[in-house]
Amino acid sequence: MKKVEIYSTPTCHYCHMAKDFFKANSISYTEYDVASNLEKRKEMLNLTNQMGVPVIVIDGDWAVGFNKPEVAKMLGLI
Repeated sequence: MKKVEIYSTPTCHYCHMAKDFFKANSISYTEYDVASNLEKRKEMLNLTNQMGVPVIVIDGDWAVGFNKPEVAKMLGLI
């Protein structure tokens, strides 16, 4: 199983869409709330050089935003 992480905020619509997609496909993930976790916010910024969420990291590869086909491909679902 791939390691899936998502950097998100509670009010981000696309973050909720991504998490719903993971749940619908029985994908386990670790969530980091970058609105309240300064350490994870800095980690996300170092990774992507920007503050947009969600940032989805799958086995070390990352994507900014929720592009369903791209994420499905990264997960090996398509």
